[in-house]
Parts: sequence; structure tokens; C-alpha cells
Amino acid sequence: MTSDTQVRDSQPRLHHNGVEIQPFGKLRDLPIALDQGTRKGSVELLNPILADSLLLYSHYKKYHWLMRGHTFYQLHLLLDKHAAEQLELIDMLAERVQMLGGVAVGDPRHVAELTSVARPPDGAEEVPAMLSRLLETHEIIIGKVREGIVRTEETGEWGTNDLLMGDVLRRHEMQVWFLAEHLDPVPVVS
Repeated sequence: MTSDTQVRDSQPRLHHNGVEIQPFGKLRDLPIALDQGTRKGSVELLNPILADSLLLYSHYKKYHWLMRGHTFYQLHLLLDKHAAEQLELIDMLAERVQMLGGVAVGDPRHVAELTSVARPPDGAEEVPAMLSRLLETHEIIIGKVREGIVRTEETGEWGTNDLLMGDVLRRHEMQVWFLAEHLDPVPVVS
């Protein structure tokens, strides 16, 4: 090795500490032709929906693992499919918050502070109770989404309006339909 050759250390530099560069609730200015008040309003309506959606996703995964009974296989697969679809919506919601210049909620402890979803028991419940909890959570989110659609239409915030109506609302309504059909009182075998 000659003295002209520089050797660089490839060892990762660990344990970085930094300052918070954007507090939660504060917006960055992005050139998207929306005033700060409109963007702030959309961020403030999206983050609680995002928090509830993160819990819904977690509940889908938990109940997917805890499924039992004669419809185990079908529900095990359905709940996993719904969880994956919720994960897609979560990413779209979080990215929309970021596009508006906000900070998307993501830390589970912060999610717990923002959510409207009641905490279920830590253990396993009967299948109808788990499905009912999922339906109740969907209804909470759908209510917030419908309010958000009206508010974003009033402010002309079409990007969030399109996301809420075109992606979030329709996906939740579809999932509600699929879940509710499993609570039909018709016996499996007659």
C-alpha cells in the first residue's frame, strides 16, 4: 500500500444522537399549492385515522393467529388478507401526511394516545367476539373517514379527499361486508 492510497473505515458509526428536526404537529412548507391551514387540517384528520388503522392492522394479525373452530381455515386466510390490505392503506395514509408537510404517527405508544379504538382483552376471545371487535373498529374508522371526506371537499383538498373516498372508504366497506357475513346466524350444517 502506498502512502497516496487512502483507506476508509467501513465500520458503522453507531449510537448517533440528534435533535428533533420537525416536532409532531408542525408542518413543513411544501410547494403543493395548498395553504398551511388546509394542509394542517388534513394532517390533523389523517393522523387519528392512521392511529386507528395501525391498531386495526394489529388486531387483524392477532385474530388471524387466534382463529379457531369450523371456519378456522377460511377466517385465518381472510384476516391475513385484510391485514395486508390495511397495511397498504396505512402506508398511503402516512405518505399523504408526509406529502402535506406533516409528521405521520407511527410509534405504538403515540398511536395509543391518539386512537379511539378500545383495547381488547390480552387473551383469546370467542371468534364472534373477535369479528365483532374488528367490525366496531371499522365503523369507528369509517365514521372518521366520512367526516374527512366532507371536510376535504369543503376545503378543496382533493388529494386527501380522493385517498379517503377512493381507497380508504371503499376498502373498509368491503372488509366490513366480508366480516359481517361470517356473523350470519345461518347454521353451518342443517
